[in-house]
Amino acid sequence: MKKVLVGLSGGVDSAIAAYLLQQQGYDVTCAFMRNWDSVANEDFNGNPTLYDSVCPQEADYKDAMDVANKLGLKLLRIDFIKEYWDDVFETFINEYKLGRTPNPDILCNRFIKFDSFMKFAKEQGFDTVATGHYVKLGYEDGHPVLCKADDLNKDQSYFLTEIRREVLDHVLFPLGNISKPEVRQIAEKLDLSIAKKKDSTGICFIGERHFREFLSNYLPMKSGDIIDVTTKKKVGVHQGVMYYTIGQRKGLDIGGIGPFFVVGKDVYKNELYVVDSNHQDLLYSTSCLVSGVNWLADRTLPLKCHAKFRYRQADNDVEVQLNQDGTITVVFPEGIRSITPGQEAVFYDGDVMFAGGKIEKVYKDGQDLMELVQTSVQA
Repeated sequence: MKKVLVGLSGGVDSAIAAYLLQQQGYDVTCAFMRNWDSVANEDFNGNPTLYDSVCPQEADYKDAMDVANKLGLKLLRIDFIKEYWDDVFETFINEYKLGRTPNPDILCNRFIKFDSFMKFAKEQGFDTVATGHYVKLGYEDGHPVLCKADDLNKDQSYFLTEIRREVLDHVLFPLGNISKPEVRQIAEKLDLSIAKKKDSTGICFIGERHFREFLSNYLPMKSGDIIDVTTKKKVGVHQGVMYYTIGQRKGLDIGGIGPFFVVGKDVYKNELYVVDSNHQDLLYSTSCLVSGVNWLADRTLPLKCHAKFRYRQADNDVEVQLNQDGTITVVFPEGIRSITPGQEAVFYDGDVMFAGGKIEKVYKDGQDLMELVQTSVQA
């Protein structure tokens, strides 16, 4: 009987993943990962963060324990607090300081769930781990590849784009073939306490928090001017350029006129650049440069394929071209809206997610779009 260690988060997806593997005859053990010390945590100046006085993970741990007891499974508890801080959170914060918009869930999967957790599993005698991700394993030339889940509304392959390729030989994704409504139905039939628990939308492993207030513990808020690129006039005051992302419309607090959309920012001048609804052309780009490409399946470039530049975005028709330095140029002449440096570009050939990497620069007809925005303000 094959031994499997299942990451049990306290949510309904991982609970049903564990149950399905149990029903399929696997020898299942569960593990809860604790990655954030809400009481002892300090900011980058060594001061306790008062906002962290209550830990949502403890409630999740109780839910995970309830599930494990209900299914008759052993539950281990592991602390990856240092690993999360060093590999995920510091990277997350440093990217924000540069005015970029990182994705903590992608970092979390790369360094915690499919690295630290897998190393722990191996040390404990497990050759295979499983999670509640909505994604499928396929095979090409006898090698496993990552594919979109059957439930495309919940497909989470985007978030796994940075995991190591060799990991695929040692993972299972039990939810790849079923839908979210089916998962909840199974949980209700089992009378699990978390059957109707809402999905988490917080920062990976940190939980549901007011995002800007939470980040202010680590990135001091510094207000500055919001400038309309078209008129060159100040139209408002921002609370810190790092808190805004390209394409953002809500939360700008520009009264009386608008709506406005964020098209750029200058972290050195502490300025946020916006356009109104009649001048949104600066939101559209026609190509981008992607670095740190992680290959999860073999493909020969150039290649016409599909790409996602954010989660839940519809597939975009693109052509990917390999550069001599290993970066990828992604071309989409018809234009795509709000592609953002620091986020992930993820590439699909049919249902197979074959590679992904970080968006470094965004271009409009060959011109750096951020430089184009700043030039427009200065003109």
